Amino acid sequence: VDEVVARLGRIDVLINNAGVGQRSRVTATIEGVERRIMEVDYFGTILLTRAVLPRMAEQGGGRIVVISSVMGYVGTPGRAAYAAAKHALHGWFDSLREEVRGDGISVLLVCPGYVRTNISVNALLGDGKPTGTMEPVIDRGTSPERCARAVLRAIDRGREEILIGGIEIWAARAKRWFPRTFSHFMRRF
Repeated sequence: VDEVVARLGRIDVLINNAGVGQRSRVTATIEGVERRIMEVDYFGTILLTRAVLPRMAEQGGGRIVVISSVMGYVGTPGRAAYAAAKHALHGWFDSLREEVRGDGISVLLVCPGYVRTNISVNALLGDGKPTGTMEPVIDRGTSPERCARAVLRAIDRGREEILIGGIEIWAARAKRWFPRTFSHFMRRF
């Protein structure tokens, strides 16, 4: 943070975009894997945000962007720790948004579905090793460029939360408005 301020004079936008995926059932996942996912996906994000907050408050404002996931709304088999980290981000940043609103700082929560990145290749198995496999659904997902354009548009428009993706973003809406139907669908899926 000090280096950025020394070079640029201020920090107007922080985009928190780091994460480790998961591809293992709860009973097949060792505790250290869950802790690692929480350290990167949750604690890493809030620690960087905490480091930037005083600077943004001093300069009279700024924009904090958090790249979360549709998994921040729903949990699916094999993704318990990942979903937990994303759910935690939603709670923490929803609270922070209200705490810093008077300081001119705004918070944007970005919830993408499948984005064509290496998230599945680097996702951790129950023993902590990466899968090394690109999942077809990820490979067919939204392009990183399209996702980035949507984030920039949301920043420009002062949005507080957005969903990005294809049909998978409907999971978040279905879970909220039709929880029983969503649960039934997940059992069949």
